[in-house]
Amino acid sequence: MSSFAARLLAWFDLYGRRDLPWQHPRTLYRVWISEVMLQQTQVRTVVPYFERFVARFPNLLALADASVDEVLALWSGLGYYSRARNLHRATQLCRQRGDLPDRFDQLLALPGIGKSTAGAILSQALGRRHAILDGNVRRVLTRFHCVDGDPRSSGNEARLWSLAEAFMPHERLADYTQAMMDLGATVCTRTAPACGDCPVRGNCKAYQQGLVAKYPMPRARRMRPLRTRAFLWMSDAQQRVALAKRPAVGIWGGLFAFPDGDSIADVCHALRVAIPSGDADVTVRHEFTHFSLDMQVWCIRVECNAVDDHGLSWFALQDALSLGLPQPVRRMIEDRL
Repeated sequence: MSSFAARLLAWFDLYGRRDLPWQHPRTLYRVWISEVMLQQTQVRTVVPYFERFVARFPNLLALADASVDEVLALWSGLGYYSRARNLHRATQLCRQRGDLPDRFDQLLALPGIGKSTAGAILSQALGRRHAILDGNVRRVLTRFHCVDGDPRSSGNEARLWSLAEAFMPHERLADYTQAMMDLGATVCTRTAPACGDCPVRGNCKAYQQGLVAKYPMPRARRMRPLRTRAFLWMSDAQQRVALAKRPAVGIWGGLFAFPDGDSIADVCHALRVAIPSGDADVTVRHEFTHFSLDMQVWCIRVECNAVDDHGLSWFALQDALSLGLPQPVRRMIEDRL
């Protein structure tokens, strides 16, 4: 075992996260669900979602038997909803065998599973020797070796994968994988890293040269464009709200939301309701990965039988919260209760 792995595991025994819910028990299914949820999402956010999810869908067949709407409802608020749709699609492909495959190439063939996720599943659930390269591990290795340039460039990506694989021990593989993630998440953080607590700082090139803040080198930033969209909140005399199920492809795919359009006039014309006068009642900004969205929301009172169908369904506010909803829509409805 390398000195890097030995020091890291000794640190993990003292300070690592060994009581995460997907670790007890570590099964292919539970680790898979956790790894997908953890993509671009922090552990403290994921834990309650994971616990609710596996309580409702305790195994792959239970998830396969559920509807996409049920899955999205439990995912609501976690974001990146394609992850939930990919989970459900993968269960359909694995239904006959009753569980996930235990081969690396077969895992890679499933929707939503890349090289790092497949490695994390096999190393943590089965103790197989497969490296990972998530954001935390990439940051640790980039600093440890002073990797110049964009860490996600093709050349650096290949180098970092090679380093990640070379550092892997041949024992305690589940613990080592978790330790690498923990080191990046709790010590070698993006800002204000706690280098004094790092078990491998003695050989870290960035630490030795006083260049920790320089690495990883930032990628060239692009201006995030701002988009504006009009949304119509329609309520009836019973305080029910009209929601439309969004197309499976596109933002908030498969979720329920207020009907929307390029302008409030477009929305009202499509629904054949009067155009409200004045500015939007509320504007909510929501951040996506590649753009910002200003949701301009107009609120009107109508009779439900006066609105053309257009795929709308009417829900009591409390019942609406059981649906798969975009986070800003959920918050607006919660504020009305």
